Amino acid sequence: MTTAPKIGVLALQGDVREHLRALEASGASASAVRRQEELDAVDALVVPGGESTAMWKLAAAFELLEPLRLRIKEGMPAFGSCAGMIMLADRIEGGIEGQQTLGGIDMVVRRNAFGRQVDSFEADLDFAGRGTTRAVFIRAPWVQSLGAGVQVLGRVAPGDRIVAVRQGPLLATSFHPELTGDARVHSYFVEMVREL
Repeated sequence: MTTAPKIGVLALQGDVREHLRALEASGASASAVRRQEELDAVDALVVPGGESTAMWKLAAAFELLEPLRLRIKEGMPAFGSCAGMIMLADRIEGGIEGQQTLGGIDMVVRRNAFGRQVDSFEADLDFAGRGTTRAVFIRAPWVQSLGAGVQVLGRVAPGDRIVAVRQGPLLATSFHPELTGDARVHSYFVEMVREL
C-alpha cells in the first residue's frame, strides 16, 4: 500500500482525538467511525481506551457490534488500547454479566487488573523490540492467558505482566500510547496495515 492507509478510530467513547492525531503523525489518513458507512470506508480500525462495558453497549445501540465483528473476522487490521484490548479479546475475566467483546485475539484479558483509577501509573517498557516507550496505565487490563498464535510484544513489572500482543492483523495494548506523544505504537500499527 503506497498511499496513506485509511484508518478509522471507533468514536463511540474514549480517547478518539488523541488516536486520530497519533495516526496522522504516523502517516495514516485518520477518521472517526460512528456508523456502518464510515466503517466500510476504512482499511483498518483503532478501538480506543475508555470503558469497555459502555463501548460494547454503544456499539450495540449504534448497530455496529455485528459489522465490527464481521470486519475483524474477515481480516481487517485493528488495534485496541486499554478498553480496546478488552474489546478485541476472545474472553474476559472480571466483566459484568453478559458483557460481550468483538473478539479476534485468542486471549483472556482481566479487566481493571492493575486496580482502580487511583492505582493508575506510568512505566517504561520495551515495545516489540523497538526500544523503550513510556506507557500510561489507567484502570488497565492485563493478559491473563493467551493462545499459541498470539505474540507477546510487551511486558511490565510488577509480575512481568503481558501488556502488548499481536495476533495476525490484530494488535492490542493495555496501556494508552496515544497519551504520551510517542507515536511508536501507532507507527507499528500503520506499518502492519501497509504490509497486509
